[in-house]
Amino acid sequence: MVEGVCRGERPWHDKLLTFTAWCNSHLRKAGTQIENIEEDFRDGLKLMLLLEVISGERLAKPERGKMRVHKISNVNKALDFIASKGVKLVSIGAEEIVDGNVKMTLGMIWTIILRFAIQDISVEETSAKEGLLLWCQRKTAPYKNVNIQNFHISWKDGLGFCALIHRHRPELIDYGKLRKDDPLTNLNTAFDVAEKFLDIPKMLDAEDIVGTARPDEKAIMTYVSSFYHAFSGAQKAETAANRICKVLAVNQENEQLMEDYEKLASDLLEWIRRTIPWLENRVPENTMHAMQQKLEDFRDYRRLHKPPKVQEKCQLEINFNTLQTKLRLSNRPAFMPSEGRMVSDINNAWGCLEQAEKGYEEWLLNEIRRLERLDHLAEKFRQKASIHEAWTDGKEAMLRQKDYETATLSEIKALLKKHEAFESDLAAHQDRVEQIAAIAQELNELDYYDSPSVNARCQKICDQWDNLGALTQKRREALERTEKLLETIDQLYLEYAKRAAPFNNWMEGAMEDLQDTFIVHTIEEIQGLTTAHEQFKATLPDADKERLAILGIHNEVSKIVQTYHVNMAGTNPYTTITPQEINGKWDHVRQLVPRRDQALTEEHARQQHNERLRKQFGAQANVIGPWIQTKMEEIGRISIEMHGTLEDQLNHLRQYEKSIVNYKPKIDMLECDHQLIQEALIFDNKHTNYTMEHIRVGWEQLLTTIARTINEVENQILTRDAKGISQEQMNEFRASFNHFDRKKTGMMDTDDFRACLISMGYNMGEAEFARIMSIVDPNRLGVVTFQAFIDFMSRETADTDTADQVMASFKILAGDKNYITADELRRELPPDQAEYCIARMAPYAGPDSVPGALDYMSFSTALYGESDL
Repeated sequence: MVEGVCRGERPWHDKLLTFTAWCNSHLRKAGTQIENIEEDFRDGLKLMLLLEVISGERLAKPERGKMRVHKISNVNKALDFIASKGVKLVSIGAEEIVDGNVKMTLGMIWTIILRFAIQDISVEETSAKEGLLLWCQRKTAPYKNVNIQNFHISWKDGLGFCALIHRHRPELIDYGKLRKDDPLTNLNTAFDVAEKFLDIPKMLDAEDIVGTARPDEKAIMTYVSSFYHAFSGAQKAETAANRICKVLAVNQENEQLMEDYEKLASDLLEWIRRTIPWLENRVPENTMHAMQQKLEDFRDYRRLHKPPKVQEKCQLEINFNTLQTKLRLSNRPAFMPSEGRMVSDINNAWGCLEQAEKGYEEWLLNEIRRLERLDHLAEKFRQKASIHEAWTDGKEAMLRQKDYETATLSEIKALLKKHEAFESDLAAHQDRVEQIAAIAQELNELDYYDSPSVNARCQKICDQWDNLGALTQKRREALERTEKLLETIDQLYLEYAKRAAPFNNWMEGAMEDLQDTFIVHTIEEIQGLTTAHEQFKATLPDADKERLAILGIHNEVSKIVQTYHVNMAGTNPYTTITPQEINGKWDHVRQLVPRRDQALTEEHARQQHNERLRKQFGAQANVIGPWIQTKMEEIGRISIEMHGTLEDQLNHLRQYEKSIVNYKPKIDMLECDHQLIQEALIFDNKHTNYTMEHIRVGWEQLLTTIARTINEVENQILTRDAKGISQEQMNEFRASFNHFDRKKTGMMDTDDFRACLISMGYNMGEAEFARIMSIVDPNRLGVVTFQAFIDFMSRETADTDTADQVMASFKILAGDKNYITADELRRELPPDQAEYCIARMAPYAGPDSVPGALDYMSFSTALYGESDL
């Protein structure tokens, strides 16, 4: 009868064959079976019997009558029972079943199969069809040419059925002899073996499967579910293997994180090691240009090279904290980096880097100031030396003259007065010589690179000065010896010489001052120079009167010479300063005054520009500095007074971080202003107490703090999810922590933590409290952080994998033996994790050992740090 239906309605052939065989596999337990699925269920009796067999429950008593109403009543009882199991029967009624509707009958049987044979299948939190498919994929994964992706064409070659049988009963099929190009043999082999040895009736026809482009999915699922239930006893081993895979995956991930941390730490420390010697190099340069190039290189380091390393350091701390959290959550021992690569070692090295950086910048600025001062002093030395050398030119020859030997009395007296005027001039120049010597001394003290030539020139001037003094004294003595022989002198020439010499010296000093270069750093200093210059200009009218008076004396001498015809040879015997020289120098002084005015005006404008730069920088720094401090305080409050779920807190912190990062352009703008200030050689700023270094350090600390706070919340989420802690529990933990964090520092001291535990119902003595403190405060700092508090509470409230559980799982895979073989590991575990275990398990040395036996007990213990792997 089944064959007739199959030939008449081919689309239902596979379902009729499969569903009939499936029903008979259960009905035979009650001593009966069906021949025609659409006819034998019409009276409802065998349908009710089938439901009782597969559910293990008793249905209502059936009607034994032969009338249509009795049949409908029985079928309705069966349908009501199916509906009571949570199954919705869409468009399936008792009348269609009683009338022998093939489509409705098959739909009802498929519904029964789904509910009682497939729905309860569960593999790794997936159920029903997905769970069954995942089970098939897992079981056939080690087999070549088998790729189960669905319940139709993936089974056409028959290798999938053979792989399922071979995986659980390898002695029943020689899988190595099967060929993918012979599906008919593969299918019949699987069907015959399943029927003969596994008590799974033949539900499918091999020729129909091979000859159909797409086999019936429901028929395949029904037949495969029989394999699942037949091999359900092996599920326990699969669960054990999954547990081991999970533990090994965690271990492999943690080892990779450790390797990443070691590499990142090593690279960062190597960069610090290379950078510090460069920052500690204090070899000075001889020129301002070379030192400014050093300063530009330092700016490039600050702007280009250091920021990525700051980010790497922050990321390193985040990775370290995340790794430690994952190790705690998986009940592994804490990660201890290699010697010299601890977070504290990196922080210490970073501190040394910043200390060297600060010292290098201070040295650069001091060297620039020194070179600037040296250039100014060297120019001043050259000017004064040149003026002095010009003045001394010919003085030695003059002092060595013997003109007094043949001079008349008046000439002798004139020579004597002239010599007195010279001595006055000589004394006036004493101050300049002392200034030259003082400048040379200061250049030596400041380590001027051309000090040898300066010293040689200074020594020459001093030696010449001493010689002039000796010659002056010698000439005076000669003139005084001759003075008694001479009686007359021209008082007017003498008066002219006495007044012209200081006036001439005053003019030379004025010219020197008017041409003197100046260096100022503040508006007040240039204003002081301007005031002094204005005072100098105020003395010019009196100086002009003195000039006219001196010229008047000379004019009076000329008048006397013309009047009395005195033979004076047309020159003043007491001085070499002529009226033309006085007028020439006076005109020169008058010309230098407006030049000095212009130079002071330009410098005043430059200092005004510098003052604007100071105010501009100060205005921004006085806003950014407090803003950074405020943000640091707000982050501190947020980390203590967090509200809402951890995800809400994390989103809030990330938005907060985004707002902080968006503030970066203002920091960059301040960096630009700071660069302008340094280029203008501005070394102080009275308009703000903040330096660029303060702002940089504050900004880096702000970014690090927000990143660290976000990482703490992410670790809390990891802890919550891994330990199964509810949001209400997290809120309760946070409320308790905040309540007993009386100082609001984000940490509880020992007394506060004890009070917190007592408030939560802990009754403990000193020994128990000391044990708890060793867990939450392993470094014995005397404080308990919120993360440590959460870790402790999560351990108290959640269950985790232990070494004993993993050991028990391995024992299941080993068939209750005290050892396990490599073949067993490769059969039960994925290839990579099987090889991971084989490479790390020690040979088993027990009395029941066999060749190739591996010790899974010590391996399980080592996974949790209780012994060395």
